[in-house]
Amino acid sequence: MSSTGTSLRIGRELREICGAGLVIEDPAELQSKQIGGVVPGAAVIPASPGEVAAVLRLANEHRLSVVPSGGRTWQRAGKIPDPIDLLLETSSLREVEHYDPGDLTIGVGAGWTVAQLSDKVSADGLLFAGNSARPQRATIGGLLATGLAGPLRHGYGGPRDYCIGIRFIAGDGRKGKGGGRVVKNVAGFDLMKLLIGSWGTLAVITGASFKLFPAPRQTRTFVAEFETAAEAISFRDKVVRSPLSSMSLELISPGAIDPKDSGWAVYVRAAGSDAVLGRYRSELGAAISREIDGQAESELWQRVADFACDSNSSAVVLSLSLPLTEVLPVLNLIAAMCESAGMSFRTIGRIGVGHLLVSLSPDISSADFLKVLSTFREHLSRDASMSVLSGGYADVWRSPTHMGSMQTVKQALDPNNILNPGRFSF
Repeated sequence: MSSTGTSLRIGRELREICGAGLVIEDPAELQSKQIGGVVPGAAVIPASPGEVAAVLRLANEHRLSVVPSGGRTWQRAGKIPDPIDLLLETSSLREVEHYDPGDLTIGVGAGWTVAQLSDKVSADGLLFAGNSARPQRATIGGLLATGLAGPLRHGYGGPRDYCIGIRFIAGDGRKGKGGGRVVKNVAGFDLMKLLIGSWGTLAVITGASFKLFPAPRQTRTFVAEFETAAEAISFRDKVVRSPLSSMSLELISPGAIDPKDSGWAVYVRAAGSDAVLGRYRSELGAAISREIDGQAESELWQRVADFACDSNSSAVVLSLSLPLTEVLPVLNLIAAMCESAGMSFRTIGRIGVGHLLVSLSPDISSADFLKVLSTFREHLSRDASMSVLSGGYADVWRSPTHMGSMQTVKQALDPNNILNPGRFSF
């Protein structure tokens, strides 16, 4: 905000839109709302999509930088705008837009947490597949904005697969929607999938509809342990070729979940009757070293889901999407890169669908690390994509999607570049 007079006027207009109690300007309170170390100039908590639209129109008028915020579980992805003129919190967008347990669909406001939505549908014997990190804090809006999938991605897909409709306010204040309230709704340009994973750079997500699944009556996790990543990937290939339909198929590197673990492991989570679980035991064979169920199993999978968020503040977390045949070569490349640069790494991954999360501990300068990471990026195939989920790096990013196309979409939805300006090189 350019001057004291302008700031006072904007604060008054924000209070007229949202109410005095939902606009925060106190410096001490704003300290607790910092994003990636940047303290916002003000924060606002609109209670409806109409109020979100009004706030964004005001921000466009005064060219204010706006950062949408959910549960702030992922604060370090990309380069955080500095300054943040306005933090737009979505926590009050809590409407239940529709719920049909028999049709396996639900629509809620973006302020619902993942835990709240999961608890609501579980009462009807249903499962919401968005098993995010820190579900008590993570919001539905944040889950979609990041596009990140937890370990259930192997069996149920990611947010783009089970989200069937989305409501949003574009950067210029226009209301929009993509998809719908039913599963078969794919006509026209798919704005829904465009916004999922856009990290709040194109629009503010205000609500969404989801496909639900019948909840399993019982589950069990089978653990196979190996000395090398190559052995673990060979076991993955056996599981993928088998008739088994597991909920999760997860690679765990040494020390990734438990510092005492010195070997590689593959976790296979299965659901079904005793007879079905017995079939898993038979098919997986002697490679299985132990089985986990009950509360211990639930806690294990939440630790897996929390992996990237639990990395220390200096770690840099990469998200890699790869063809299945490239997972082992890329793991070998990461190991060689870290050995050469004097870094350590931990990794987990949905290896049945080619997704890895890699936590790097770079004990080198930022400039040297950027060179290492850029060289690594150049070795990825054209079918691979990489994004940096922490560390403040806006430019080290690789995707099959053409950057020019993304910049065109950004211009169409946020012509004044007020939403997360510069966070991801556009």
